[in-house]
Amino acid sequence: MSHGSVDHGANAAYGAHLANDENPYHPFNSQIEWEVARWAKLRGATSTAFSDLLSIDGVSERLGLSFKSTNELNKIINHELPTGRPKFKREQVVVAGESFDVYYRDIIECIKSLYGDPDFARYLTFAPERHYTDEDQTIRLFHDMHTGKWWWNTQKKLDQHCPGGTIIPIIISTDKTQVTMFRNKSAYPMYLTIGNIPKEIRRKPSRGGHILLAYLPTTQLEHITNKASRRRSIANLYHACMKDVLAPLQHAGLEGINMRSGDGALRHCHPLFASFVGDYPEQLLATGIKFGDCPKCDVEKDDTESNTVPLHLRNIGEVLDALAALDQGNLTFVRACAAVGIKPLIHPFWEGLPFANIFQGVTPDMLHQLYQGLVKHLLAWLEAACGATEIDARCRRLPPNHHIRLFAKGITTLSRVSGTEHAQICRFLLGIIINIRLPNNLNAGRLLRAVRGLLDFLYLAQYPCHSTETLQLLDEALDLFHENKLIFVELGIRNNFNLPKLHAARHYHLMIMLFGSTDNYNTEYTERLHIDLAKDAYRATNHKDEFAQMTRWLERKEKILQHQKYVSWRLAGGHQADPYHSRPPDMTFGHEQVMTKHPSTKSVSLEKLAMDYGATHFHDALAHFITQQSRGNDPAPLDSQALDVLACDIHFPFHRLPVFHKVKWCSVDARGHGDAHVTLDSVHAKPQRNVGARLVARRSDTALVRVGMNSKDLRDFRVGQVRVMFTFPPKSIPLLFPPTVHLPTHLAYVEWFTLFPPAPDCNSGLYKLSRSLRGGETVASIVPVADIKRSVHLIPRFGVIAPREWTSDTVLEDCDTFWLNSYIDRYTFSMFK
Repeated sequence: MSHGSVDHGANAAYGAHLANDENPYHPFNSQIEWEVARWAKLRGATSTAFSDLLSIDGVSERLGLSFKSTNELNKIINHELPTGRPKFKREQVVVAGESFDVYYRDIIECIKSLYGDPDFARYLTFAPERHYTDEDQTIRLFHDMHTGKWWWNTQKKLDQHCPGGTIIPIIISTDKTQVTMFRNKSAYPMYLTIGNIPKEIRRKPSRGGHILLAYLPTTQLEHITNKASRRRSIANLYHACMKDVLAPLQHAGLEGINMRSGDGALRHCHPLFASFVGDYPEQLLATGIKFGDCPKCDVEKDDTESNTVPLHLRNIGEVLDALAALDQGNLTFVRACAAVGIKPLIHPFWEGLPFANIFQGVTPDMLHQLYQGLVKHLLAWLEAACGATEIDARCRRLPPNHHIRLFAKGITTLSRVSGTEHAQICRFLLGIIINIRLPNNLNAGRLLRAVRGLLDFLYLAQYPCHSTETLQLLDEALDLFHENKLIFVELGIRNNFNLPKLHAARHYHLMIMLFGSTDNYNTEYTERLHIDLAKDAYRATNHKDEFAQMTRWLERKEKILQHQKYVSWRLAGGHQADPYHSRPPDMTFGHEQVMTKHPSTKSVSLEKLAMDYGATHFHDALAHFITQQSRGNDPAPLDSQALDVLACDIHFPFHRLPVFHKVKWCSVDARGHGDAHVTLDSVHAKPQRNVGARLVARRSDTALVRVGMNSKDLRDFRVGQVRVMFTFPPKSIPLLFPPTVHLPTHLAYVEWFTLFPPAPDCNSGLYKLSRSLRGGETVASIVPVADIKRSVHLIPRFGVIAPREWTSDTVLEDCDTFWLNSYIDRYTFSMFK
């Protein structure tokens, strides 16, 4: 490896092509010309609309633009901006006597583009690493791809052939998608990314961690009338196109090529096919496995429901030997392929790739296997077991929460349910089926344990960092489902569980150990890429010879994005960023609490706090708080009776208070990847109010409040309902407290629930809570808002039939016993599991 200076970085090289040191926006004459061009290509209207805008008399002149139409702007982009990512080529592939167009890029140049991107330079990883949680190195961590065993094992094999080489793990994804709503027009994009880029960057399409590598043919070969022959021809067309695109990896992967990263460092790199990301049909197409079989292992179709049958990955050596029988005649070839359990593929794309194992490289698919697969099945089973009417009635009576979507019409009538909606349903699914009556009075505990096992597996599988301990929990969750799944057979809902997507869950443990956590290879990312790189591209065409236009549109967009990076670099002074030190992600709630600068309501009377906000005991709670705080550092604690006596003497020097209606928690860029701040959680405390003739109910969210010093001990936390958040009027503070008292800026009136029981419910795994009462009255306190750690969601204990008089707005007052919902997000799940 050799290091270049800053002058040899990617941005400096890009600037050398422009040959203009004075104008950072060159070839655009000014900042406004560059901003208009950027808007037109990234955010603007259609080409015709933009030309019409510029044709308005005086617009171009007043803005000082050198271009007066879309065509003139395109000429500047095409001829004067340097080429960042490679251009598309158009080639024809002949299959079954017919030729098909393939639009693709040079894969080596695409890899160089990603590897040499200056935005990624400080984040790239170049060698495998082993991470541990303990000094004895017994508990290993798996998160980014370089912490997985695949990179370690492949590095050892590569070092025997070419010592010291840097592996570039190639991650390929294909997925056909509709680009129109009505004309049944589709595209078949093929995406590329590399495992050297951290997953937090790769999983954000806006960061540009993926490249559109090719548009594959979308034909269904209708001219072939025999269905079996048509399926074989479609598979062979797919592999022929893929093989052409990936062919350069055969030599480059084995012998290596010199590549320069964005910081100017030169290394001898080996781009090696690592993993294939796709849904089940794409996995079958890539591997050549028959429908219903597992694309990874050789388990029999009738044994896919078993959780105990031994698993053995398909033997890639035997498969390659069978494929080599093609030269021995058609019949011998077909029999040899059948013997190893694959279809007779003619030279599949992975056949000649060095160190490649397609059966190992097929990765878990959270979106289609779990959310759109097992969760979809589970909802249908629960509807049959519990009844659609009762399930929907319970959905409509859930209290609001930042993480919970309230389905006003229930969930059983939804159609074309997306993966996002399935994820939203999973957040409350277990809680709403507790105590529900099953047909023939069957044991509902087994149903709860089966659902809990599946949901626990789903949540554990999404951990951003796994250890050998969490992988054991993953296996135990799947075992819990399998131990209780026969309840669905006894209910007459299922005859068997031979579902490929259920069987695929058994491979998650091994795949996480090989390639890192599942957010390294989620098909959700490519689903989002379809919008940017296929659907938007199609809309920018005139729908005639669309793929040629789509590729040109994409090339121009990429040039603008590349120039945008260069302009930002120039304006920042042309300096490289500070060195970046990678660290593993964890399950902590990385956040900062945020309150608005000014109160939501500047002045609310104490009477209104009781009436409209529901803070019935606000006066007494505030008097107790002032009494306690006024004692300062007095070590002698007061018993409740003495506190009551002293509180009676407290007189407030105010009748109104400034009130805040929301506290929120925003993300922090804990790992230094330049992530944007987003709202992770919030707690609302809003009054009831009249909107026209309608009374809008108050909203008083429940939250987790720290009452002790140990942030990891559940006994030091308590659940409370936040009724009011406020601050003292500045003039009243010296009248109430001695100057030595350090008073929190924001305070909250909280009504408490009971302490956490020693253990959760044995069937649901949820904690049961109820209102904390003293003498029949609600127990309430004033606490610092800073002690409110996050929102929590309480699911009412509905009983056998949910009371129909309960509503979502009033259920926290109507119900007296609740289940703490541990599935609202992964942070809550990890804390309460």
